[in-house]
Amino acid sequence: MSLTEQILSQQPDDVLGRLRDADRFWHALRFNEMQVPQVVYQSNESLGNLDWDVVISGGTLGILIGAVLQQLGWKVALLERGILRGREQEWNISRKELEVFVELELLSEAELESAIATEYNPARVSFLGGKEIWVKDVLNIGIDPVFLLETLKNKFLKAGGQLLENTPFNSATVHPDGVLVKAGEVNLKTRLLIDAMGHFSPIVQQARKETKPEGICIIVGSCAKGYPKNDTGDLIYTFTPIINQCQYFWEAFPARDGRTTYLFSYLDARPERPGLEFFMEEYLRLLPEYQNIELEQLKFERFLFGFFPAYRQNPLHLSWERILPVGDSSGSQSPVSFGGFGAMIRHLKRLTFGIDEALKADTLKSKDLAFLQPYQPNISVTWLFQKTMSVDIERKVNPNQINELMNGVFSVMDKLGDDVLKPFLQDVIQFPPLAKTLLLVNPKFVLPILPQVGINLLINWSIHYFNLALYSGLYPIGKLMEPIANNLSPTQQYYYHRWLDAWQYGSGSDYKD
Repeated sequence: MSLTEQILSQQPDDVLGRLRDADRFWHALRFNEMQVPQVVYQSNESLGNLDWDVVISGGTLGILIGAVLQQLGWKVALLERGILRGREQEWNISRKELEVFVELELLSEAELESAIATEYNPARVSFLGGKEIWVKDVLNIGIDPVFLLETLKNKFLKAGGQLLENTPFNSATVHPDGVLVKAGEVNLKTRLLIDAMGHFSPIVQQARKETKPEGICIIVGSCAKGYPKNDTGDLIYTFTPIINQCQYFWEAFPARDGRTTYLFSYLDARPERPGLEFFMEEYLRLLPEYQNIELEQLKFERFLFGFFPAYRQNPLHLSWERILPVGDSSGSQSPVSFGGFGAMIRHLKRLTFGIDEALKADTLKSKDLAFLQPYQPNISVTWLFQKTMSVDIERKVNPNQINELMNGVFSVMDKLGDDVLKPFLQDVIQFPPLAKTLLLVNPKFVLPILPQVGINLLINWSIHYFNLALYSGLYPIGKLMEPIANNLSPTQQYYYHRWLDAWQYGSGSDYKD
């Protein structure tokens, strides 16, 4: 019996069965066995009287947008296939990013403090063979999802929103004047349908057809009691060379009911890649060495596992009118991050204000909504980073290639200071820090990865790098035009603000220290 079978079979809620279900899904993706759903249809007939301004499918993160839009006066219905309730595992984020909840009047200062379950400092960045780098106030806040979602749900309902729990999305028919959404046993007529169902939303699957993701971040982990007291965390850590054509990265942080540890790796979706159960076995095999503890000393509270796809076609723009993907559905997260809560929070203000303007100006055609999910060069440049942290399945490489590169890059950023290091660790890429870093990294760490990266990706990256510099210059210029923009029509203001958002977020100028 494997370690995975031995330990997970003792856990409640059939954790081993759920791991194997997820593994079958991962297998289907690797072997092109995914069924493409047909859930979006089109009709040339008028829909007539509409019931809602916005219907949001996917309540866990959709409630964030829904609560704001409802408070802005729009009629919002929120669909959730189960009960809208947060998971037990905290969501980690930096404190500055949480200010948006107070800015948007979703939470009071007191409620925000109540939503914080854990806080720790400092966090470590370290790679095999290199020195330890310690940083403070980066992804060191653990938010209690149960409290947060319950609070937002109550505010959403109090403001007049309608929550339909145990109501899974079935289909959407796009009409010239609205969308007919079928969910469970109900039909809803709405001006705009927002897809917040995540990476594997049926709408997204239909739009992407059978396109495989170019990148995968696979992750397994647990929360357990029994560790010695430790008020520090690991943002990214390695202690092994490349194994099984994968570099194993680790993450750890204190949790309310123990300590959470993850193993994650970047790879592609080739059939030869291992399954989730294999990675869980590797996690359990190496966890004692990582945390200097025996497995028998731990009481596992829960296990976590999954995989996060990333597509070069980023973000996803739908051809249908009146349907907007947000969050992970949009594919707009960085290929080196997990997406989810942190990515949604970063764009919450931009998205909600943009949707509000789109509804006011009635700019709900696909070409209009595409401006709400703009091209962001600061995300596109990270494809090169994802590639350098992965290994082709058939390529023979120096086992320490990735560790040596990461040590070289992070030692430079550490010398340049927090203004360079902290944004990068929070997936915010800015042109000045990136340019300084690239100039100082020793070429001996970069040259070995060039054959794997390839000339085409390098040229493509150079274009995004140039655009990152361009957007950094355009954003302050665009800000100077705000007095003029106040005299524009609602439609013209919508487009001006979307370009301004694209330049701001696309250059990392939204970052707050």
